[in-house]
Amino acid sequence: MIRIGIDVGGTFTDIVAVAEDGTVTFAKATSTPQDPSIGVMDAVNRLAEEMAVDVPALLAQTERVVHGTTVATNALLERKGAKVGLLTTEGHRDVLEMREGLKDERYNMRLAAPDALVPRHLRLGVAERMRAEGVVHAPLDLTSLDAAIDTLKAAEVTSVAVCYLHSYKNSTHEKATRTRLEERMPGVSISLSSEVFPEIKEYERVSTTVVNAYVRPIVGRYLHKLGERLKDTGYDGPVLIILSHGGVAPIDEAVRLAAATVLSGPAGGVAGARHGAALIGAENLVPFDMGGTSTDISMIVDGEPALSTTRGIAGQRIALQSLDIASIASGGGSIASVDSGGILRVGPESAGAMPGPACYGNGGTEVAVTDASVVLGFLNPANFLGGRATLDQAAAEAALDRLAGRLSVERAEAAEGVHRVINTHMAEGIRLVSVRRGVDPRRFALLSFGGAAGIHITDIARQLEVRRVVVPRTAAVLSAWGMLATDLRYEVSRTHVGDTGSLEAEEVRTIYAEMEQEGRRRLADAFDGPVTVRHSADMRYGEQIYEIDVPLDGIDFARTDLMAEVATRFHARHEELFTYSLPDQDAVLVNARLATIGEFAELAARALSRRAGRGCLPGQSADLSWRLAGGAGLQP
Repeated sequence: MIRIGIDVGGTFTDIVAVAEDGTVTFAKATSTPQDPSIGVMDAVNRLAEEMAVDVPALLAQTERVVHGTTVATNALLERKGAKVGLLTTEGHRDVLEMREGLKDERYNMRLAAPDALVPRHLRLGVAERMRAEGVVHAPLDLTSLDAAIDTLKAAEVTSVAVCYLHSYKNSTHEKATRTRLEERMPGVSISLSSEVFPEIKEYERVSTTVVNAYVRPIVGRYLHKLGERLKDTGYDGPVLIILSHGGVAPIDEAVRLAAATVLSGPAGGVAGARHGAALIGAENLVPFDMGGTSTDISMIVDGEPALSTTRGIAGQRIALQSLDIASIASGGGSIASVDSGGILRVGPESAGAMPGPACYGNGGTEVAVTDASVVLGFLNPANFLGGRATLDQAAAEAALDRLAGRLSVERAEAAEGVHRVINTHMAEGIRLVSVRRGVDPRRFALLSFGGAAGIHITDIARQLEVRRVVVPRTAAVLSAWGMLATDLRYEVSRTHVGDTGSLEAEEVRTIYAEMEQEGRRRLADAFDGPVTVRHSADMRYGEQIYEIDVPLDGIDFARTDLMAEVATRFHARHEELFTYSLPDQDAVLVNARLATIGEFAELAARALSRRAGRGCLPGQSADLSWRLAGGAGLQP
């Protein structure tokens, strides 16, 4: 039996098969943005060719498929999601637009606020009110609700977000609203805040729920279509989707919580980097994923990737737990241009998959980073995609000549300038990500993967004064490979505000026990193997307005001094993050968190099959080894 991982990128769709003995075979196909499932099936066909079998035979011996998708990300970036209506508590329709009263660039007086995903005329107040403690203050007014539904029907919305005040404490009104919507608008997609993000903080909750409603229909259509296409070609096993927190979930769960797929693709790369770090015994890494359109940067500290609840994309806040990944618009397809002052710039515009860089021969005329790599001799035009494609060196040279003319330099100087600019962008991105966390990047190793990272990594390491780089032989498809090293994971959270000095240990034990029961129940629908449970909490000091994540694993929840131990963990975590703690101040628990993890068998690693050699980058041999280079060994 084999496992298959599939990662859809902006330019290429990567696919990897790992057999029980660790044999790895991989392939690439061109991504098809108009319908990503077409590119996925093309990749499946390519993989079958590499393994010298037909597609039905390949899928018949496949025990599971793990997939990373950019559908939700692209829908947000391109504003091509569903037509959404928002039902909220009367008087609170503008929370989505008021945000938190802050701007991304708070001193930029000309910065326009990002457009809300729901226009104001489709944000409707409903007469109802729940108190903060979960007690009904005003019952749900069905007349008011029906009037709002009539407006949504007339506007022909296809998805509805429901976010009532304090529904994280009592979801009765939201559930009653769903029943009414199902009766009066059959077939409409419905997202309840009490199910998507049942936590305190009004803006975060409504924004996350609206994002879920916005991307859910398109994510559902794509994933169900992909599942059907795989089934039609002979596959009857599970299709698992990697989520933003780095775990995987079945299609139905991924569709229900579609907002959690926004970082689906990059999460696979972090999973692969984490697994690779364990293989080589390197616990502190900066994974650096350079693809066709962007570069994703993250951190692995002491063998674990960082998580965040403050992620945003395209100006929209998504407060679900996700891997802390920073994306910058620097990729192999980033376009070089000369501004009005004669300054060379690279990006953020990208040539994408079509027409792509000039050297692709698809009609592109602008210089992309890949064109500069061809001119500088870093890419072998005759061995692109393992020999499946040939790059047009003449077209790359012609494009560089035009750029060089605008800069009044020679062709090689222009190509070198493109590399210097893009490398400086990426080095600065890595520096910001690491320094922001109080980490000196010189103490870490850089791990490069993605189709283009290996060409740039040593120059970036020199700029950062990093003396070690890790280059996996499977760098070009590491995200797809890493997806196979993930586990089933369900996140459950519950808001329960109180300081540790006054909270009763028994009520906290009950909360975590109920969350564990819910997580295990969800896990049991798709998994019957060993389960691990991880506990954590969002906590702060009494006067603070933000919380930090505090791991609670290893605590005996039966101990009588449970809350004192939780407070001790918080003080230690605060000290670790900010170099100080205030043990004399109250520690406040805000959100209880729990993850139930279904552990798959460990991903085996051994030499690649000879057939997989066709998928290697130029100059790479066909095995799965990882190379750790010392400072003296940094060579381009």
